[in-house]
Amino acid sequence: MVTSKKTTQLSIFIFILGIILLAFNLRPAITAVGPIIATIRDDLALDNWNAGLITSLPLLAFSFMSPIAPRIANRLGNERTLLFGLLILLAGIVIRLVTSLFFLYMGTIFAGIGIAIINVILPSLIKANFPNKIGLMTGMYTTSMSILAATASGLSVPLTNLFHHHWEWSLGSWGLLTVLGIIVWTIAMRYAPAKNDVTLFEPSAKKMFCSKVAWQVTLFMGLQSFLFYVTISWLPEILQADGFSANTAGWFVAYMQFISLPATFITPIIAGKLPNQQPVVFVFGLVGVIGYTGLLFSHGWLITVILVTLIGFTLGASISLALALLGLRTTNARQAAELSGMAQSFGYLLASVGPMLIGFLFDITSTWQSSIVTIIFITCTMTLFGLAAGRNKYVIHS
Repeated sequence: MVTSKKTTQLSIFIFILGIILLAFNLRPAITAVGPIIATIRDDLALDNWNAGLITSLPLLAFSFMSPIAPRIANRLGNERTLLFGLLILLAGIVIRLVTSLFFLYMGTIFAGIGIAIINVILPSLIKANFPNKIGLMTGMYTTSMSILAATASGLSVPLTNLFHHHWEWSLGSWGLLTVLGIIVWTIAMRYAPAKNDVTLFEPSAKKMFCSKVAWQVTLFMGLQSFLFYVTISWLPEILQADGFSANTAGWFVAYMQFISLPATFITPIIAGKLPNQQPVVFVFGLVGVIGYTGLLFSHGWLITVILVTLIGFTLGASISLALALLGLRTTNARQAAELSGMAQSFGYLLASVGPMLIGFLFDITSTWQSSIVTIIFITCTMTLFGLAAGRNKYVIHS
């Protein structure tokens, strides 16, 4: 009896370890780009909007792939679909090793498709296997995701220098993490604590599209993603314009993501215990407005640390709450997968505009002021939709 209990605990531990490795691979292929985007731009003779497209392409891939991922899971099951996502991600990272704009874009699209599959299916996997611990498990995997996102930002410039300014090898080095993820998940997927045989995706999603709650979650997801990808793409350039070196700016972005970890972990746990999540949204929305507004003014090192801390808190809390809402606003794994597909498809389509738009605004104004004002406006709008999505209501799907 004791042996059986220990065996069960070990199986759950291995399965959770696999989830952590999956989460580790969700952001480095994207966040590693921001700190060296100027190097890539200069090496390939790009305009700023072209450089912004490197970050926007994964989001377009997210948008395209998100409604398809549940269909793949119908045929393969959640666990094998997640493995498939890792393999596609690895292919994209390898393709980017070729020094060419075409292969950079192509590899980025493949990486985005792989990440999108994992993005969509993970909330459903957690809903199916840990229905009573959605907040805890969401906090755990979003924190794991953020740790490696921050690490990738911080190491991007040093790795590029290590490889004698070969940015393609700097980006490609994260493929080693994906290989590790494939190995660990191949083992872990055998230890799923529960099997979910419920169909994840209906032939028609019209009922989901008619749900106000679903759209509120979708727009909140999209706008917080807009902020995140704009920030990791262009905050290094904004800080360099304020007098910081490229290396320091890269570490500021890494610090921003590291300092977000407590908020990333705690927010879904608190949200899961509250009757509604509006107080949480109000707090991080206000903090975000203050943080981004401070970027309008020139300041020294200490004030920059404070502002980046505030921005990190907002980004960490908002992403984990957005992912937690996929489970909190639904009643079963099928609904969670459908809402996840919808929210990430339309949400990331909206977010994909961000890096290109901010780069374009800088191209036509030669100043970051208009871009920062746009970011502040998006933060306010995200907060409004977050307040609506935070109400204690379920997606209508009868």
